[in-house]
Amino acid sequence: MNEFSVICRILGSLYNRAPQDPVLQPLFTLIKEGKLQAQWPLEQDELLKVLQTNCDVAQLEQDYQALFGGEQPAVSPYGEDWENGPQPQQVRAFLQQRGMPLTDARYDSIGMLLLATSWLEDQSQQDEVLAQYTLFDQYLLPWCGAFLGKTEAHARTPFYRTLAAVTRGAIQAMYEELAEQQESDPQP
Repeated sequence: MNEFSVICRILGSLYNRAPQDPVLQPLFTLIKEGKLQAQWPLEQDELLKVLQTNCDVAQLEQDYQALFGGEQPAVSPYGEDWENGPQPQQVRAFLQQRGMPLTDARYDSIGMLLLATSWLEDQSQQDEVLAQYTLFDQYLLPWCGAFLGKTEAHARTPFYRTLAAVTRGAIQAMYEELAEQQESDPQP
């Protein structure tokens, strides 16, 4: 798994799963112990330190549920709920065309889109850059800025405000890298 995939998998998991989900326990341990910085390929050490010092899982669970959970979340994690966001069936069709095995889950959420990007990267298909670029360009970027801004505005904990900033920087860096690769090796 390369750096691009690691970033997408970590961020996708933090948005896709509630903090008390046992699957996230090892990740929160890395964050609390300050070990994520050593594995994080982007220069975001100060932001990662804020995550480390604000990692009380019980508080994060309450904030996560208020932000993204329930029927009336403060911030919808689903693209279809945002102007210019994708419809779930559009994302599903795109991922099916790429050969991604799908469940009944919604794939238009910020977490699932980042996890899908990780999956595309890990598949190492000949046209993986085009697929990732398309996912970012058509299904993630048109609405994620508004989503991240609203997350920062509504978060009760420094963790989720900072996670939004980390995500914004990571998405920008990854998209720029994809755009450069796309320009240097355009697909027919």
